[in-house]
Amino acid sequence: MAPKYRNRRLAIFFTCSVLVIAGVYLMLGALRSNTQFFHSPSGLLSEGFVAKSSKVRVGGLVAEGSLQRGENLFVRFVVRDFENPDKLPDNLPVIYTGILPDLFDEGEGVVLIGAMNSRGEFAASEILAKHDNNYMPKLPEAGT
Repeated sequence: MAPKYRNRRLAIFFTCSVLVIAGVYLMLGALRSNTQFFHSPSGLLSEGFVAKSSKVRVGGLVAEGSLQRGENLFVRFVVRDFENPDKLPDNLPVIYTGILPDLFDEGEGVVLIGAMNSRGEFAASEILAKHDNNYMPKLPEAGT
């Protein structure tokens, strides 16, 4: 005959196990839905690329000398890959209308959110500027 408390310990153990497994499953599901990846310009321009949603995130470097400012906050520039910025066929022309982030500059990293238009340009609806880990903001001068 089994000890009196053995069945109770087994029930508590299995209940705790089910609760831990359910918690891990819910946590992984929440992380999966909140994870946001971005594509490279070469990946977006590749033949087999299929967007999983109407808006795509693209990350790369703003090409030197490509920034053109127009009227009414219109901006046009080219984005290149992080890994191989000199690979010319993978330049992605970008158009954007709006205020650019403070850290946006040529040769700096950006993440773009938007979609490709019929002219083969990436129409960005949002631009996020990236910086490296060594970034230090300018400190205000004393007495101002």
